[in-house]
Amino acid sequence: MKKPLLLLLLVFCLTSLSAQDINGDWFGTLNVQGFKLPLVFHIKTTDTATTVKMDSPSQKAYGIHASTARFESDTLYVGLKSLGASYTGFFNGELFNGNFTQLGNSFPLDLYPELQEEEPLKRPQEPQPPFPYATEEVEFQNDTAMIKLAGTLSLPQGEGPFPAVVLISGSGPQDRNETLMGHKPFLLIADYLTRKGIAVLRYDDRGVGDSAGFFSLADSADFATDVSAAMAYLKTRPEINEQQLGLIGHSEGGLIAPLVATQTEDVAFMVLLAGPGVRGDQLLLEQEALIARASGASEEAIKTAQSRNKALFHLVSQFENKEALAKALEDQINVFIDEEERVDFPQEMNRETYVKQQANQLANPWMMYFIKHNPAFVLESVTCPVLALNGSNDLQVSAAQNLPAIEAALKAGGNTQVTIKEFDGLNHLFQESATGAPSEYGEIEQTMAPIVLETITNWILKQVD
Repeated sequence: MKKPLLLLLLVFCLTSLSAQDINGDWFGTLNVQGFKLPLVFHIKTTDTATTVKMDSPSQKAYGIHASTARFESDTLYVGLKSLGASYTGFFNGELFNGNFTQLGNSFPLDLYPELQEEEPLKRPQEPQPPFPYATEEVEFQNDTAMIKLAGTLSLPQGEGPFPAVVLISGSGPQDRNETLMGHKPFLLIADYLTRKGIAVLRYDDRGVGDSAGFFSLADSADFATDVSAAMAYLKTRPEINEQQLGLIGHSEGGLIAPLVATQTEDVAFMVLLAGPGVRGDQLLLEQEALIARASGASEEAIKTAQSRNKALFHLVSQFENKEALAKALEDQINVFIDEEERVDFPQEMNRETYVKQQANQLANPWMMYFIKHNPAFVLESVTCPVLALNGSNDLQVSAAQNLPAIEAALKAGGNTQVTIKEFDGLNHLFQESATGAPSEYGEIEQTMAPIVLETITNWILKQVD
């Protein structure tokens, strides 16, 4: 079967063995699109059986039992039913050379008897102390969600009051620095702006780091209330000029910022970094096609995936009830599977488990909101000055698809203070890139192109002059 190209799930791995002297701890690093996941396999063999437990230290997961394990003819076979994962490795007497497979995706994974020294990631732009400004760990309350959020406020030198911005992270649970593959773009932005006289508040998403709440239960509208709480907190600080409060949103943050700007008059200006301008289902279809094409997928496979995901996204748009949606999605995915000539599910996963897992990717509060939401309708009501930036190599939020839509929506609403700019060769993180593929993010040493930092800063300074 050509498995339906649905939304990519990246989980992790596990393993086991037998025979020869392979008892003990084995260390490997799984590299998934530039993200490195250290793994430790604890192997115990006897004359009759092999057992394996796995640790994933960075995920704080320890003692995970392999569901199957055998070692035959110098080859190790391991399965983990609950993760839909398997590992096959050839033992050359010193180490295992193998591949880890999960949900149809295969990644190289070698196992060593000793922990291998990893060369530190080179991130030359990451700010290092001492800093010529003050930083303060702060907490503020979201009364709407009844949760406490935690972050860092950086204040320029001088007496103030200073203009200030709130940084809004992209999709997925993010810490206050928006840390991704060793990069800390929000730390870099905060440092750059604060040195130029602009205060910055960045905070951990709800349920992340020191912030309370449950991330998985929230959608973009819920996250907008977190931003509003952050702005309300800044208004209590005497060092901040409450007439000069702005928002900088990256990716989904560029969807959330307009929501906040239309709900309060406190937003004096807004910067959208790779923000969406079209409805969620349209954006996801374009994202899927661009990334698949960059990864070498055939046009036939892309066409099939697009057709099937359109049908699934349409179902999402028809339902409000999560349970009813999940059932409808399972029925439709089963139809797609029946259309195939043969069925190859990931090892250790039966059809029912696979179908439920695929359906659950779409039947959750965040995805249900995102697919239906059209940011253009919100942007039409934004009246404050807006700077919208993107890179020509952005495969996640295409500049060609979204920048014109943002500009058109703002101008349709009568906003004349709109600046749109596309940077040649920059990716979704605004790094100088070769292809824009997400697999490059971690390999690129640059965190953000200097021209983008300069553009953001100079534009804001003009708004608060």
